[in-house]
Amino acid sequence: MSEFFAALANPNVPFIRYALFAGLLSSIPFGIIGSFVVVKRMTYIAGAVSHTALGGIGMALYLSTLFGFTLISPLGGAVIFALFSGIIISLATSFSHARIDTIIGATWSIGMSIGMVFIYLTPGYIDPMSYLFGNILLISKTNLIMIAALNGFITLCCLVFFNQFVAVSFDKEFAKTRNINIVLFESFLILLVSLTVILMISLVGIVMVIALLTLPPAIAGLFAKRMKTLVVVAALLCGCITSLGLVLSYVLELPTGSSTVILAGAIYLVCVLAKFMFKRRPLRLSAV
Repeated sequence: MSEFFAALANPNVPFIRYALFAGLLSSIPFGIIGSFVVVKRMTYIAGAVSHTALGGIGMALYLSTLFGFTLISPLGGAVIFALFSGIIISLATSFSHARIDTIIGATWSIGMSIGMVFIYLTPGYIDPMSYLFGNILLISKTNLIMIAALNGFITLCCLVFFNQFVAVSFDKEFAKTRNINIVLFESFLILLVSLTVILMISLVGIVMVIALLTLPPAIAGLFAKRMKTLVVVAALLCGCITSLGLVLSYVLELPTGSSTVILAGAIYLVCVLAKFMFKRRPLRLSAV
């Protein structure tokens, strides 16, 4: 443990601090958006967006390697593909008569396949493992700035439109009586989920995004009675889990993303068992 704090204070090892700041900054939108994902049961949408983002990562690597086009970074390419897939899913959800699970599955598989093709066509060896399973220690100062910008945008949108998101999540009939555009805010929420997924890819990778997006809100949901409480507790839990996951991975010399997800899973299991042992009545989450 002391070695980690020594490395954290070492000015010659900035990537440790970048990783810690990235986890703490991202915990706010993780908690907010993750809570809505759990409440609205949008887990598979988040999974589809995360895997589609590999297409943007592969495209950015291909363009920069072959043509020297560095305007779009891998993270920027992931944002483009994630937003595009979010738009497709939101439009399909609102206006299409096709099965939504079919649309999500197609988006999921096609986006990831595009990314693998781009990576295969890119000259030289590119290890996709850091993108699939995450490596928070590779976050640079530029990545941290972009993460901070996305974090601020997502958090601001959620604070401004929190009541609208709650209304369309819990009671659409009530939302209609308040003249809330359900299609607009559900689509907007899906786009915010897409941006949040991009933040998570840097921490835990594409494969394990769903775990970190859903486990902290699921833990908070075991005890929280109100939506606002759920959001706050989930954000705090996310910050603690990402920080402790970073510490454990450094001390035990394990992959950061995997360590973080395992820690989150262990905490969730302990909380579920504790609640069962004390035989508490299940709490019903309310919108207020």
